[in-house]
Amino acid sequence: MCKLSKHNYLIIILIFVQITLFSCTNNSSIQPQEGTDSSHPKLVLTQKGVQTIRKNLGNIPLFDETLAIVKEEIDAEIIAGIQVPIPKDLSGGYTHEQHKKNFLMMQKAGVLYQILDDDTYAEYVKNMLFEYAEMYPKLPVHPQTRSYARGKLFWQCLNDSNWLVYSSQAYDCIYNYLSEEERTVLESDLFRPFADFISKGNPQFFNRVHNHSTWGNVAVGMIALVMDDDSLLQKALYGLKTDNLQKGMKDNDGGFIQTEGQKVGFFANLDEPFSPDGYYTEGPYYQRYAMYPFLIFAEALHNNRPDLNIFQYKDSVLLKGVDALINLSDADGEFFTLNDAQKGMSYYSKSLVSSVDIAYHFGGNNPELLSIAEKQHKVTLDDAGFAVALGIKEGKAKPFDKKSIELSDGANGDEGAVGILRSGPMELVYKYSAHGLSHGHFDKLSYSLFDDGEEVVQDYGLARYVNIEQKGGGNYLKENKTWAKQTIAHNTIVQNENSHFQGKYEIGSKHHSEKYLFSVDDKNLKVASAKEENAYPGTQLHRTMVTIKDEDYPNPYVLDIMKVTSNKTNQYDLPFYYLGQIMQTSFDYTKLDTPQIFGKSNGYQHLFKEAQVVSNGKNLKLNWLLNNKFYSYSSVTSKNDEIILARIGANDPAYNLRSEPALILRKKDTKDFVFASIIESHGTYSPVSEFAVNAYSNINNISVVSDSKAYTAIQIETNNNKTRVFVISNINNDPEKEHQATINSQEITWKGAYTLIEK
Repeated sequence: MCKLSKHNYLIIILIFVQITLFSCTNNSSIQPQEGTDSSHPKLVLTQKGVQTIRKNLGNIPLFDETLAIVKEEIDAEIIAGIQVPIPKDLSGGYTHEQHKKNFLMMQKAGVLYQILDDDTYAEYVKNMLFEYAEMYPKLPVHPQTRSYARGKLFWQCLNDSNWLVYSSQAYDCIYNYLSEEERTVLESDLFRPFADFISKGNPQFFNRVHNHSTWGNVAVGMIALVMDDDSLLQKALYGLKTDNLQKGMKDNDGGFIQTEGQKVGFFANLDEPFSPDGYYTEGPYYQRYAMYPFLIFAEALHNNRPDLNIFQYKDSVLLKGVDALINLSDADGEFFTLNDAQKGMSYYSKSLVSSVDIAYHFGGNNPELLSIAEKQHKVTLDDAGFAVALGIKEGKAKPFDKKSIELSDGANGDEGAVGILRSGPMELVYKYSAHGLSHGHFDKLSYSLFDDGEEVVQDYGLARYVNIEQKGGGNYLKENKTWAKQTIAHNTIVQNENSHFQGKYEIGSKHHSEKYLFSVDDKNLKVASAKEENAYPGTQLHRTMVTIKDEDYPNPYVLDIMKVTSNKTNQYDLPFYYLGQIMQTSFDYTKLDTPQIFGKSNGYQHLFKEAQVVSNGKNLKLNWLLNNKFYSYSSVTSKNDEIILARIGANDPAYNLRSEPALILRKKDTKDFVFASIIESHGTYSPVSEFAVNAYSNINNISVVSDSKAYTAIQIETNNNKTRVFVISNINNDPEKEHQATINSQEITWKGAYTLIEK
C-alpha cells in the first residue's frame, strides 16, 4: 500500500470538505435557528464572509492549506478530550499552558464550525465553555501572588484577558448553535462575571495605558459585542469611571497605573502609546504582542460599529502600525530588540499573521503586504485571511521594500524617534526615543547593528525566558532590572558608573531625546543624529551615526561620533557589545587569571573584567569573526584611556544571563571630548576551503581633526591611501544653510548640516 504524502493528504481532506459542503442544503447552519440572533458570526468572521469562503473552498491554495492544517490539529484535540484543570501554575506550568491551549483551540474550532458546517466543532466549543462555566463561579483569585493584578484562570489578569479575547470569538461562532437557555447560562455564569472581574474587579489593570490594559479593554469589548451589551462596550472603549485608584501605585514592572482624571480605555491606548508614524512606544516586541488585540477589536468594531471609523482613527494609525512593525524587523523578519524584547521574535508569529491580513483587507489592499503573507505561508481563517489568500492566488504580491526610515515616538510624534539606516546588507538601529512606559530601558542614544539579518553589535534585550517555567516561572528575572534595563548593558555612554536618569522610571519617563538630523536621500551617505540633555544633568550628549558606502569596498561601514559636553569633569565609559570571537587586537593585553567584578551597582556588578590595558593614544582596533564573516572596530583613543575587555555574567549564580563579550573604552577626569569609531564588515572565511578572504580592516586610521561648539570633523584614512573627512554642524541642522569652516588648515564650504569630502 503506497504512503500518502502530506501534500496529497491535504488535498484529499479539501476534496472531502467540498463534497460535504455541496451535499448540504442551502439552509446550512449559517441560517439562524428559530428564536436566535441572526447577526452571528459578526466579530472577525461575518455571515457574508463565511458564504464567500464556503463557495471558494478548494480554489484558494493558501487558505485551503491553512484550513487543512487547522482541521488536523483540532481533530486531534477533540480525540484527546477536554482538560480544564484547577489553576495553580505560573507561566510555563501545566495549568497555565493548558488554559492557554484551550482558548486557542476553542477559537479555531469555532471557525471550523462556521466554515465546514460541522456540528462536531460547535459541540467541542460548547462543552469546553460549559466546563469553564461550571468552574468559574467557584474560582478564587489565582494562588500565585506575583502579579499586581492576579487573574483567576492565570496568575495575572493579562492572561485572563487573552482567554476572553479568543473565547469571545469562539462564542460568536457557535452563538446560533446554542439554545437561548444555554447562552443565558454561559453569559450569567461565565462571560459577564469574567468581564466584570478583569474590569471592575481590577481597575489598576483595566484603567491603564499599557499593553496589559489594551488586552483587558479588548477582552471586555469583544464579549460586549457578542452579547450586544452597549454599557460593557463603553467601559471597554473609554475605561471605568472610578475613584478607587491610588495615585502613584506601581505595577510589578515598575510602571505607573493611570489615575483618576487621565484618559483610559481602548481609545486612550490608541492615542497615547502610538506615534503618528505607527511606532508603539514600548518597542516592537510589545507592539507585536499588542497589535493582535488592537486589530482584532478594530475589525470587530468595523463590522459592528462602522460609525466609529476605527481604521481611520488618528490618521489610520493602526494600519500604519503594521507597516512600522515590518520596518522594525531585520532581513530575516526578526524584530529589533528595543527595550524589553526577546531575541528571535518575528513577523512569523501568529499575531503578525493576523495583523498583516487585517491591514491588507482593511487598508487598501497594499500588495507589499502580500509578500509578507507569502513568507508567513499561512493566513487567518476569516474574511481578512481569505482576501489575502485570494490576492496571492491572483499574483498581486509585490516585495515589501524596507528602506531607511525614521519612526517618531510619542502621541504627537515629538518625543524623539527610532532611526533605521539601511545600506546594502547593513541595518543600523539607532534609539533616541521616549522611555517606553514600564518596558523601557535606560539607554538614550544607543544602537545595534545587523548584517544580512545577523546581529553583529547587539542590544541585550530582556532578561527573561518567556514561558520556560524553570527560569522564574517564565517571567521577568530580577536581572532584568539589575542588568538589562541599566545603561551599561547598552552601546551608549555611561557617566560615573550611573545609569541614565539614575535608573529611575519616574525620572526617565518625563524625558526624551531630541531628533537632530535624519538624512537618507544619498544612497552612499546616510546620517542620523540626535541629542540628549537630561540623562545626566549638566551634560549634553550628541551622537551622530553615519553609514558610508565607499566604491572601493564591497560593504558599507559605520561611522559613530559621540560628542560629550559637560559643566564638570567626569568618568565616562562607552561599551561596545560585539558578538563573535576575537581574532586580533591592536593593543597588547594580559588576560586575568581570575576575572574581576567590574563594579558594585547599576549593572556593573554583572560584568567581569577579563583584561585591561592603558592606551598609548593610538587607534584601538578590535578584529573579530562571526558566522564566518570578519569585522573590525576602530576607535580614537587618548593617552591614558583605559581599554577593558569584559564579559557578562558576574553575580549571576543561577546563570540567568548570557555570557557574552564587550569592549569598554573608559575616560577619566574628562570634561568635553568626542568618541569616534568605525565598524566594518570586510571579509569572509570558508571552513570548507579553509581560506580567509579580506580578513583585515580597511581602515588605517581615524582621528578627530576638529571639534568646536559649531562643528566636529572626523578624518578617515583607508588602506588604499585615500582620506575622507566627515564634518557635521553641531548647532544648525537646516538643510539649506550654507557653511564655511577651516578644517586642518583647509577652508571648506558646503550646504546642509553635514558633508563628506575627499582630500
